[in-house]
Amino acid sequence: MTRLDDRRQPGSVAMAAVTPFSDLVFALETYRGRDRVIRTICYGCQLAGGILVARRQPRESSLGQSLLAVSAQLSHCRTVLRLFDDLAMVSYSCQYGLGNKEKDAAVRWLSIFNNVADQLYYPCEHMAWAADAEIIHANSNRWWTLSTSLWGFSLLLGIARSLRILLLLRKQQHTESRDFFQKARAKMHKEVLTIIRNLADLANAIHWLPPGILWAGKFSPWFVGLMGSISSFIGIYLNYKGGSCKTV
Repeated sequence: MTRLDDRRQPGSVAMAAVTPFSDLVFALETYRGRDRVIRTICYGCQLAGGILVARRQPRESSLGQSLLAVSAQLSHCRTVLRLFDDLAMVSYSCQYGLGNKEKDAAVRWLSIFNNVADQLYYPCEHMAWAADAEIIHANSNRWWTLSTSLWGFSLLLGIARSLRILLLLRKQQHTESRDFFQKARAKMHKEVLTIIRNLADLANAIHWLPPGILWAGKFSPWFVGLMGSISSFIGIYLNYKGGSCKTV
């Protein structure tokens, strides 16, 4: 019987057969890559399912409900997998430290507070999950609200950081060389996409807050799926182009 490790050896027939899908296979073999794929499918199912349910056709509604159920299960899957993200986040925060390598103080402090918010997010979500699973006796709604609030705060800090970086790059364009101008345009493009991505996630984060806060609870399932899909595809694109691997 051929072991999985044997099938991965270069030059094997199996390796040649999966070459067209090598990028997808590689992504699925890494935790972050798998999470991006699950996230994209999760929101895609919610978008498609929400649209089908909204059409109010019996057959389409049945399929739509099934897709929404798949989306809910994939979302729960990601929540469980994030139980193991704390140490990775601690490692990232320790590596960044106080951001002494950052030349701009505003970028440095925005990044520090962003890391703090992300770090606090995980244990709050773990408590909410444990309460829902009846592992602990606690009000899960409070913990979900707290974790969602921290996520929203982190997104706001990320948006502010990207805006600050865009401002700095625009100022430097007038004083640096043409080579710097080309590199700056690539960085600006990345930051603009990051802002759009964070805004899409922020829209959903506010929707999941308790009713009475801005548009909390007012989005239809398909619109939540749309915002999540926009964010997910931008995240995949940025990662493909060498973007940051740190996601919440």
